[in-house]
Amino acid sequence: MTLEISESEIADVDAYMHSMGERARGASRVLARATTAQKNRALLAMASALDEARDALEAANRLDLEAGRDNGLAEALLDRLALTPARIDMMIEGLRQVAALSDPVGEIRDMRYLPSGLQVGKMRVALGVVGIVYESRPNVTVDAASLCLKSGNATILRGGSEAIHSNRAIADCIRQGLRAAELDEACVQVVATTDRAAVGALIAMPEFVDVIVPRGGKGLIERISRDARVPVIKHLDGICHVYVDQAADPAKAVAIADNAKTQRYSPCNAMETLLVHAEAAPRVLPELAEIYRRKGVEMRACERTRAWVVDAVAVTEEDWYSEYLAPIVAIRMVDTLEDAITHINTYGSHHTDAIVTENLTDARRFLTEVDSSSVMVNASTRFADGFEYGLGAEIGISTDKLHARGPVGLEGLTSEKYIVYGDGHVRS
Repeated sequence: MTLEISESEIADVDAYMHSMGERARGASRVLARATTAQKNRALLAMASALDEARDALEAANRLDLEAGRDNGLAEALLDRLALTPARIDMMIEGLRQVAALSDPVGEIRDMRYLPSGLQVGKMRVALGVVGIVYESRPNVTVDAASLCLKSGNATILRGGSEAIHSNRAIADCIRQGLRAAELDEACVQVVATTDRAAVGALIAMPEFVDVIVPRGGKGLIERISRDARVPVIKHLDGICHVYVDQAADPAKAVAIADNAKTQRYSPCNAMETLLVHAEAAPRVLPELAEIYRRKGVEMRACERTRAWVVDAVAVTEEDWYSEYLAPIVAIRMVDTLEDAITHINTYGSHHTDAIVTENLTDARRFLTEVDSSSVMVNASTRFADGFEYGLGAEIGISTDKLHARGPVGLEGLTSEKYIVYGDGHVRS
């Protein structure tokens, strides 16, 4: 039985979402016993279906792009919405890469015998049902579906209304892949309605949904974090820092601070604030400021920094809290490593922060005391990414401290349970 349904057929959104939740819960139990080979077969069949449906995908995407232009969608959002041939290639390759990853489900570790004779250990298991709410990018539909399926989770995907035609076309390919592997189509369900009430229902079904992952703007994530009745894996901001220590290699410092800011402006792991030790300033700031000028980056700097960068505008307190996602950088001069750490822990968003230094003691202290999900030494913050970390892919970044932290890949979509072997043991 196909689960495809048109928006016009959905008269009662709450009933529709409840039904979707019931099917997902049932499918999660099917997935719990699915073999790695079966899941991989589904992923590879999805890749083949996408490859064969290129014309249909591009036609559906054109409808979304036309509607977006008519509705005044910003060019940056239209770019994220577009399904170019290269992006379709990336979706296909992403499915194949996830199929090639090790399956974490069923992995057993730390088995040991206790004095009682019982054998106790831990087994990695799926979370169950994952709800994902996201905006704009239809490729997220494939990324999320593949990671959830490989980690043994059923998933309910609610994309943005601006990508509804693209997501429906992708969903058809996903269903084809599931059928080819003889898996329940409810293992991956794409919400067919653009009604915002569907999000409210999805995040308030703890009887069916085990965790919510929001991917989008701060407003969306704040709303879901506030209203959800199930656990949420999320990050609100990406206020990332690079600190140039007094013991930094100037060439490394310039290259890293340039790359972290200008390689791409829009990702959440782009640097927003540059901290420079006063002793390193004359070796780093003039060259770096010239690079920023050439690339059109607006510099907002503290008074001491403006002595070296005279064309920088005065920084405000609000700038330290700002995630620009644009060619703007805030710059502050500090006198000590402790000042830098204090600034990061005060104004940062616990996402990604880096130190540039040749001093091992300073590096170790930075790693220990900076309270972020990714902390780096002599590397650009732009590396804070599931693919770059060797996870194959990611479903998002978590700045929370419980369950998952940092890029969330396959293992982050699983949990562990204790397993116990006995031989007729009873407790006296």
